[in-house]
Amino acid sequence: MSSTCLEFKDLTLGYQRHAAVHHLSGVVERGSLTAVVGANGSGKSTLMKGVAGILKPISGSFDAAYRRLAYLPQQSEIDRSFPARVIDLVSLGFWQERGLLGRMTRSDKARLLDCLAAVGLSGFETRSLDSLSGGQMQRTLFARTMLQDADLILLDEPFNAVDERTVRDLLALIRQWADEGRTILCVLHDHALVNGHFPQTLLMARKPVAWGRTTDVMTPNNLSAARTFQEAWDENAAWCVEPVPALLPQAPEDPLHGRDVARSAAHV
Repeated sequence: MSSTCLEFKDLTLGYQRHAAVHHLSGVVERGSLTAVVGANGSGKSTLMKGVAGILKPISGSFDAAYRRLAYLPQQSEIDRSFPARVIDLVSLGFWQERGLLGRMTRSDKARLLDCLAAVGLSGFETRSLDSLSGGQMQRTLFARTMLQDADLILLDEPFNAVDERTVRDLLALIRQWADEGRTILCVLHDHALVNGHFPQTLLMARKPVAWGRTTDVMTPNNLSAARTFQEAWDENAAWCVEPVPALLPQAPEDPLHGRDVARSAAHV
């Protein structure tokens, strides 16, 4: 089996042909724990949506080798005014096994309750989503993610608007998933969390600035370069130029034994 989980091949992603991620090439190793960092608007969330299949490439492609994917979006993308309970949201983690209309079995219910217990929400099954604090809502989303039993996990700003205790508890879960050999990409803003808990980092400024060991990536020079690149982008440009080559992870010489999840598209 290949050691590569994801391989990006000159990937450009965006919205209505306005590129937000430019010419990303490199690999995500199977079982790696990687932070994705950069300023607001640097393309971090766009990359997550591209890997999740929500956005199609403007150009380039990526290959993936995983059994199951779990995507945890930002809390702001979830409508908490909808009259739903904690158990309703968490049970969506079964959709890949049961379909959206499938009924939970007794063993399914037991698994769901175990996931709620693991995130510290035992007894919260019937609580309405609009009654939850930010930390409780994020724990609910982590329970849904856990229920999916994915080997590739995408987390988009999982620590936004949550208390310190919740951050510690969720970090422990992420560490546990990594120890189990799951591949994790996590969008973050807090550099202290990145430096303290994530061995690999991808620094974005619409294009990749640096990618590799966190100690090599999170340097003053790289962070300054990211700010400079970010400030230089034309927000309204409908095209992008080839980037200056950067030091990014390359695929191993063994061929990728996976499935092509994105076909090549014409350059903008």
